[in-house]
Amino acid sequence: MRREAIKRAVELGSGLGYVFLATADADGLPHIAASRKLTYEPDGAIGINEWFCPGTLANLQINPRISVVVWDPQSDTGYQILGNCEKVEDISVMDGLSPELEKKAPLPQVERRILVRVDEVIRFSHAPHSDVEE
Repeated sequence: MRREAIKRAVELGSGLGYVFLATADADGLPHIAASRKLTYEPDGAIGINEWFCPGTLANLQINPRISVVVWDPQSDTGYQILGNCEKVEDISVMDGLSPELEKKAPLPQVERRILVRVDEVIRFSHAPHSDVEE
């Protein structure tokens, strides 16, 4: 059942063209990011591609827990995918990458893919809902 729920969430996110992901640092300070691409992996994991800001990546280095929210406000249907970051891969680099700018510039120079091992998929909506796994 979990794989079917993951597939439904990925399908909804693909149709919407955006998802939100939440990470936290070692002190529990949350950070929210957005992505345009969510993929279903054959082993039941999900992939999230984006030019992620440094805060997201720094958090995942020290705290691999992640929450991904896929929500359609028009129909008020959605999912929260809870899991662990298994790895972060570089998938695209801007032409002329400069290590000095990577450390200073506010804009990311590398598109990355976060691979998430899914632990739970729960419903997400504005309306009252329970946090029971799908």
